[in-house]
Amino acid sequence: MRRAHTMAFGSEMVKDGARFALWAPTAKDVTLVVDGTDHVIPEVGDGWRRLTLPGVHAGARYGYRIDGDLVVPDPASRFQPDDVSGLSEVIDARAYGWSDHEWAGRPWEETVLYELHVGTATPEGTYAALEGKLEDLRDLGITAIELLPLADFKGTRNWGYDGVLPFAPDAAYGRPDDLKHLIDKAHSLGLMVFLDAVYNHFGPAGNYLNAYAKTFFTERHQTPWGAGINFDGETSGRVVRDFFIENSLYWLEEYRFDGIRFDAVHAILDDSDKHFIGELAETIRARLPGRHIHLVLENEANQARWLERGPDGKALQHDAQWADDLHHCWHVLLTGEDAGYYASFADKPVDHLARCLSEGFAYQGEPFPSLDNHPRGESSGHLPPSAFVTFLQNHDQVGNRALGERLNALSDPAKLALARAGLLLSPQIPMLWMGEEWSATAPFLFFVDFAPDAELNKAVREGRRREFKSFAAFADDTSVIPDPTEAKTFADSRIDWSERERAPHRAVLADTRNLLQIRHQTVVPLTKTHYLGSQATLPRKDAVDCTWTYEGGWLRFVANFGDTALPVLRAGGQVVWCNGADCDPANDTFELPSWTGLFLTGVNR
Repeated sequence: MRRAHTMAFGSEMVKDGARFALWAPTAKDVTLVVDGTDHVIPEVGDGWRRLTLPGVHAGARYGYRIDGDLVVPDPASRFQPDDVSGLSEVIDARAYGWSDHEWAGRPWEETVLYELHVGTATPEGTYAALEGKLEDLRDLGITAIELLPLADFKGTRNWGYDGVLPFAPDAAYGRPDDLKHLIDKAHSLGLMVFLDAVYNHFGPAGNYLNAYAKTFFTERHQTPWGAGINFDGETSGRVVRDFFIENSLYWLEEYRFDGIRFDAVHAILDDSDKHFIGELAETIRARLPGRHIHLVLENEANQARWLERGPDGKALQHDAQWADDLHHCWHVLLTGEDAGYYASFADKPVDHLARCLSEGFAYQGEPFPSLDNHPRGESSGHLPPSAFVTFLQNHDQVGNRALGERLNALSDPAKLALARAGLLLSPQIPMLWMGEEWSATAPFLFFVDFAPDAELNKAVREGRRREFKSFAAFADDTSVIPDPTEAKTFADSRIDWSERERAPHRAVLADTRNLLQIRHQTVVPLTKTHYLGSQATLPRKDAVDCTWTYEGGWLRFVANFGDTALPVLRAGGQVVWCNGADCDPANDTFELPSWTGLFLTGVNR
């Protein structure tokens, strides 16, 4: 089967040639350059220029000459073989023959996410090399891999959040057909593939939109990266909105991704009657009704409004949001850290954890200390647990540390074992960060490659060290912070898969596999039934007891974070997981030692 996404933007193959389209409302003169030859590209109204050229074949290189001298790549380029400032390549989207004819995705409740960075997930850092790890992940119990952003970025090393050409998967990892083959292979193994997409800003190098489409941005909205993207402009907003909507549809249709995680939507500033992220979700749902398509938000504002369910329990717009609050609770409990935003959870971490487990957000409109006590969040207790993606680690929480330490380098293994069970057996949608399943030792460091722009490299290097100057550990010497512009920083972030075969990593991997087996056998069938509600209590100030109830039964989690044993009354049900205690099925009471817990399930009375 051959697939292509047709859109108004970019280039695409047509009969006997190729069609080119560029929106350049603020350019005076535009010429299409194809394989070294200039062609007049006529205006067709509203800032659009279009031309169909016969005889153009896949592989042709092209760009646009703006106002005489500057030649820029296509902002909707499907591929950039020579990086962000080189010419774009005409791609025949239908050249790849898909084999996943019967694939329609998997239900959201079955999702176990595995977040990864293609460049550091394997020694080779390619799509092809990642294919070789898919069976291991499938056998572990993973059901979906989530790729950090692929949009073409400057250089060969980047997390992906500095992308400037949203339709072009970066050439550092392989060609477009290599990415399609990876997704095709994943589907053959029953694995979904998600993509992280960034619609709140463009990277600092290689973005030429201001040269011919200044109204793509607006000074009315200011973001951490400068002028905001103009989603609500009177004359430009429709084209800008369509650019990103088509981008999502492109990844979902042409590449067969099963879901998208939208980065930092709180930074997408839009005063329209219908916010962009609402229109985006509604359009995707309407266009792809026959597949399981999953849409996930990162949203520091904790706005439950985007996660509402219909009468059938299905998401009306977005399936879930990253549950940062829940992560922060676990992190404080595991490490004792209370700097930065952790301060807002360090006062009563067990109380906050109980609310997160049972209701989703810890802050639901209350003053948030880390925001000068401004209210944060909306009521979320009515939402099912599946409206929240939970994690103990992710690229941000590891990589934004000065030394990129993983949680296993910061916490006691026994405590981490309890948190791992709490993550993988609770009914929210769990996510692991690459290598977490065996407690990988490699850090995940911040890295970029803006060479030969020495000034930009210097600004990033100095900015990184300045960021941590206020931390006591680096107040006197920031030189220990790895230089993000050096190739070694990138290389040091690659995970070592051979660790899985050695102690203590082998035992952690076995534990993860066992927990995921329990999840798929016991927890997932329960969460596929109608959610009825939850209740969390604190048997002591250092312990939590949470029960989630579904039409198919209930699930209960009890955890003791204190120094003394916690007596627990079974109150019916069957123990499905327990650590550190005598969990004899015949017992009606249990004694949970310090930092241990248990999960029970039962039928409704």
